[in-house]
Amino acid sequence: MGLMCHLMLLLVASGCVCVVGIRVYTSGNVEAVNGTDVRLKCTFQSSASVKLSTITVSWSFRPLGPGQEETVFYYHEKTFYPLEGRFWRKVRWDGDVQGRDASIVLRKVPFSYNGTFSCQVRNPPDVHGNVGEVHLRVVTTGSFSEIVILSVAIGGAVLLILLIAIIIVSVRRCLKQKSPEQNHIIFRQQRKDVMMW
Repeated sequence: MGLMCHLMLLLVASGCVCVVGIRVYTSGNVEAVNGTDVRLKCTFQSSASVKLSTITVSWSFRPLGPGQEETVFYYHEKTFYPLEGRFWRKVRWDGDVQGRDASIVLRKVPFSYNGTFSCQVRNPPDVHGNVGEVHLRVVTTGSFSEIVILSVAIGGAVLLILLIAIIIVSVRRCLKQKSPEQNHIIFRQQRKDVMMW
């Protein structure tokens, strides 16, 4: 036990920094409807504190079919977007490196975006670790579960409106039915008052 304590003290005294390795997390498989915007989530954990002057984030794309790997986005102190190619004016930075978020948004995704997007974060001295991958599938319409959820939401809203309308009509009918009776009672009370005089 004493030897281990001495070794730890020597490491601390010599200024040695132990690097565990950066961990990158993504949403894995993502489905997006053709022509819509989609957020590609990428978060990270680092054993080193985040320094804005040294941290870098890079996104790249590998198509599903044949084709070369392309740069999608790069961040180092500021954002760098592609000046040409399929991602020109199609990418928006949606991350916050201080909050350990390196996410991006792809605008109006076409079918040519089917493939794998890779997110790599380096936070020196924490530069080694995994590369996060997002497998994007661009589809014509929403999946069955999305359609069911949308249908249930619309159906629930229509039922709520119908229920409110029924309650309003019922209350009005009740008030109209009670109104002649109340008028008759008031009229009889007034007759009694007049007769007493």
